[in-house]
Amino acid sequence: MGRKQIVLLGIGHTNAHVVKQWESEPIPSCDLICVSNFPEATYSGMLPGTLGKQFDRDAMRIELQRLVEKAGAELILGETETLDLESRQIRVAGHGDVPFDLMSIGVGSVPAGYEDYRDDSQVVAIKPMQTFIKRLQAAMLNAESVIRSEENSSPRPMQIVIVGGGVAGVEIAFCLSQRLQLDERSASIVMVSSSERIAGSLNDRSVSRLESMLDQRGIQVHRSERVVDATSGYVLTETQKRIDADVVIWATGAAAPSVISLLGLETDASGFIATHPTLQTLSDPRIFAVGDSGTILQSPCPKAGVYAVRQAPILWHNLQASVREQPLKRFQPQGQFLKLLNTGDQKALLDYHWFSFHSRWCLKLKNHIDHGFIRQYQSE
Repeated sequence: MGRKQIVLLGIGHTNAHVVKQWESEPIPSCDLICVSNFPEATYSGMLPGTLGKQFDRDAMRIELQRLVEKAGAELILGETETLDLESRQIRVAGHGDVPFDLMSIGVGSVPAGYEDYRDDSQVVAIKPMQTFIKRLQAAMLNAESVIRSEENSSPRPMQIVIVGGGVAGVEIAFCLSQRLQLDERSASIVMVSSSERIAGSLNDRSVSRLESMLDQRGIQVHRSERVVDATSGYVLTETQKRIDADVVIWATGAAAPSVISLLGLETDASGFIATHPTLQTLSDPRIFAVGDSGTILQSPCPKAGVYAVRQAPILWHNLQASVREQPLKRFQPQGQFLKLLNTGDQKALLDYHWFSFHSRWCLKLKNHIDHGFIRQYQSE
C-alpha cells in the first residue's frame, strides 16, 4: 500500500490542532499538506484586545510556515480554485493540482452582507482577521485626510459606524474606543444592530451591563435597523434612516465564504458545507468540514470559535480512524459555554448561564485562557 496524502484546506482553530498533533505523532504512511490563503493564522479571541492595544499584534499570530515545518508537513499558499471529487484533487492558484486521500476543510466564514462593499476601502470587514487592523488603520487615516480637506467647516470628529450588534460588534466597539483614547484621536462610535437586543446570545443581566457601558462611553446604538447601503459617507437602513459614517466596520453574523461555492459540495440552506456528526461531508466521506465552514445537519450550532476548538480532537481521531478503517467518533455540540468579552477598560464581562460578572479578574481569566491556547501553536 502506498503513502496517503491528507490535505488541510485552511488552517483555522480545528485544522491547526491537527498540524500540532502531527508534530509529535504523525499518522504512519501519510503525508500532511496544508493549504492557506495567508502565511499566518490569527486567534479570533484575541483580536479585540489587540485592537485595544492591550498586547502586541504578534501575540495573536500563528506563523504557519514555522508551525508546518516543525510538523514535517508542507505549506502551500494560494487561493483554492476547484475541487474534483472523482480524481480526488484540489486546484490551487499558482500551484496546480493537489491530490488527497483525506481532506479537512476549515476556511471559516465571512461577515454576512459584506460582499456588496468589498471594493470600498472605507468599509472594513472584521475578516480576514489577519489584515483587519491594518485595513482599519488605512481607512481611518484616509477619513482623517478627507475631514481635514473639507471646505467651509470647522474640524469635526471622525464618525465610525459598526454594522452588527452581536458579541463581536460590541467587543470591537469597546476596544476601538480604548484604542482611540490611547491614540488621542477625535472620533465617535455608532453601532447599528438589526436586532432589538444587542449581544443576543448573552443573558439579560449581561446585556443590561453592556448597554450601560456603551451609554457611559458615548457609543450610540441604533437597534432594529438593518443596513441596506454603506456608501457615499453614510449608512442607510431599511427604515431610510441615514447615519453619517467616515469609516464603516462590518461585524455582522457569519456567512459562507465564496470558496465553498467553488467546491461543489452539498451545503445547508445558508451555504455552509453539510456534514454528519462525524464531521464528514454528506457529499464524500473522505472530506471533513470543520469550524464555521461546516454545519452538522442533525445538531447545528452557532458559528463560534469555541465549537471549532472543541471539534479539534474529534477531527484528529477521525482522520486517524479513517486511515486505519476504524469507527469514527461523533461531535456533540454543547448547549452552553463560558463567554468572556473584553470590554476595553482593563476588565472583561463573564457570562455563563444566568451568571454575569464584570471585573478585572475576568479579564485576567480571559487572557490566561487565550494566551495559553495560542502559545501551543507559536514557536519558541
